[in-house]
Amino acid sequence: MLEEVERWLDTRSWSLADRPVQQLLTAKHATGQSVSVVLPALDEEATVGDIVTMIRRDLMGRVPLVDEIVVVDSGSTDRTSEVAAAAGARVVHRDAILPRLPAVPGKGEVLWRSLLVTDGDIVCFVDADLREFSADFVSGIVGPLLTDPDVHLVKAMYDRPLGTAAGQGGRVTELMARPLLNMHWPRLAGFVQPLGGEYAARRSLLEQLPFPVGYGVELGMLVDALHLVGLDALAQVDVGVRRHRHQDGQALGRMSAAIYRTAQLRLARGHLVRPSLTQFERGADGFEPRTYSVDTEERPPMTEIAEYAARRVA
Repeated sequence: MLEEVERWLDTRSWSLADRPVQQLLTAKHATGQSVSVVLPALDEEATVGDIVTMIRRDLMGRVPLVDEIVVVDSGSTDRTSEVAAAAGARVVHRDAILPRLPAVPGKGEVLWRSLLVTDGDIVCFVDADLREFSADFVSGIVGPLLTDPDVHLVKAMYDRPLGTAAGQGGRVTELMARPLLNMHWPRLAGFVQPLGGEYAARRSLLEQLPFPVGYGVELGMLVDALHLVGLDALAQVDVGVRRHRHQDGQALGRMSAAIYRTAQLRLARGHLVRPSLTQFERGADGFEPRTYSVDTEERPPMTEIAEYAARRVA
């Protein structure tokens, strides 16, 4: 590991205990910063309500740390929107945001569009499929942004159990993202959960970043933020344990392909020979190929969108 990364781990990796909530509230009042929480959601009626309820109770009711909770529904076929609204979130459908630009499927697309329907100086993203959620996930990662003006982006770090096996979650992280970062961007090798969906950043940074529309958004954001603001502006906070719905191996393969594509673009903006991935499923006549396109689109920095610039002026 680079000496710079070892130093970064000592100075930019924290725990929840380092910043009690009352300290965060004092800093929020002193600086006047506002906090938005965004949950990208697709068919998450089983979990989204509990997450919204806990954030509203602990971080808007008991302690006024969060100013708004927005659930961006990207086309759910279940009761995700109804459950989220009943729990107290403002629910916006992905396709209603910037309607002149047809939406494409993908998590990154939803996160990018969320900048147009939130107001916070600090934007905190939380996946909507978390189980046994704690409001510490939010307070932990917004804390350094409220208290340290030199920090611009904070990732949550945590244990990720797979079933009953501790620490075996994050398979795409270990098999794809971590090797890529260590080999090509070794200054980012200190991030425990580089692909984790829980992170917070200053709007002033997010609006300057391009957003891969799919699963490559987290890796792309880390790499681009490193080049834009430098390693010392990035940080991570230990929030304990993350439990969520796990995907099957083939879905993880598609995620990995999108992440590799994102990395490839940032390495050389080179030519992608074949932007697709073929996988196999056993059928009645043996193994049958299934070919999926790999996310090849990125959204530009939000500062380049006329509607966003007009919204800021207004």
